[in-house]
Amino acid sequence: MSKIRVRNAWFQVHKWIGLILAVLIIPLSVTGAALVWDDALDHAINPQRYATSGDGLQPMQRYVAAARGVLAPGDRIASLALPVAAGEPVIVVASVAAKPKRMAGPPPRKTVWIDPATARVLDTAGSGGGLIRTFHMIHGSLLIPGVGRQVVGWIGVAMLVSSLSGLWLWWPTVGRWVRGLRWRRHRNTDTNLHHLLGFWIALPLFVLSLTGAWISFPQVFGGAQGGAGGRPGARPGGQRPLPLTAPKLALDAVIARGAAVASGAIAKVDWPTDQKPVWKLALAPGDRAITVADDDGAAKLVPPPREPLARTMRRIHDGTGMGLLWQIVIFLGGLLPAVLAVTGIIMWWRSRGWRAQLKARKQARGDAVAVS
Repeated sequence: MSKIRVRNAWFQVHKWIGLILAVLIIPLSVTGAALVWDDALDHAINPQRYATSGDGLQPMQRYVAAARGVLAPGDRIASLALPVAAGEPVIVVASVAAKPKRMAGPPPRKTVWIDPATARVLDTAGSGGGLIRTFHMIHGSLLIPGVGRQVVGWIGVAMLVSSLSGLWLWWPTVGRWVRGLRWRRHRNTDTNLHHLLGFWIALPLFVLSLTGAWISFPQVFGGAQGGAGGRPGARPGGQRPLPLTAPKLALDAVIARGAAVASGAIAKVDWPTDQKPVWKLALAPGDRAITVADDDGAAKLVPPPREPLARTMRRIHDGTGMGLLWQIVIFLGGLLPAVLAVTGIIMWWRSRGWRAQLKARKQARGDAVAVS
């Protein structure tokens, strides 16, 4: 096959991926870009959650009591996180007892934001509502019940092909490759935007598409790693472990036993569950943690766990702990595919017009020749 035919084949693949998936790529891209800054977005949308009155801390039992005051009977506290920066609230997360009968997946959770200085409840919210949660649902499943996650995964696979084919088509057919960096490769602004932005975003888009597919198909990539995929410690069918209704140890006793093992400020407490009846105290700074068995109170310092590859792929995808530069890159990697989808549609629509004009002129010339 000649080079021109190969190029034309890549062009057809690239064009039809863009046209068919444009309507889906735009919401995925925009929500993904917004979720890079989800903490800042939450501060802007829900300022009441961060209206703290000071940085002083109360005993943790006071925060637990404040959270229980707004939780429903039967709700189980799962974790309590202390502020990691000045002005931040205490955050308590609880598993909700009452689950809607038709609701699939893990049991819902409720989050309680508490003023660290006064133990006053600032806000509460369920896991199934809010703008940011809606963005997560759109980006993760396009709000399609059942198969939405797989649909998003296959879109990621298609975007892998699109980024590679787009880079092939960007490459100049004559001259050195730097010619492709020129702004005016075409007389139309949208075409120049498509070529230039497509080049700069090709590699980040490839990485985001690969990690997105990895997240969507954990069974496939988990099997490749010799594991079952999914979340470690999760129940079969995607159910979370449930916090114990009535742990044997009180929180104060757990903290005292942990302090006897290692010094350091406690950043977060995870309650024991029916799958693993062990308290976990995360220490700051660093990744140290202390576990306290709920049955006999045995406490030990545990080394930082090795991050699983699936978690690394997720952090690359959403930018968590990856630094400001990468967060900016993936933010642009979220916005620019939407721009490329729009400019691609404009280019395709314009080509339909000039192809129709060319066909009409050829037909007119043919009619003129026939008459003569």
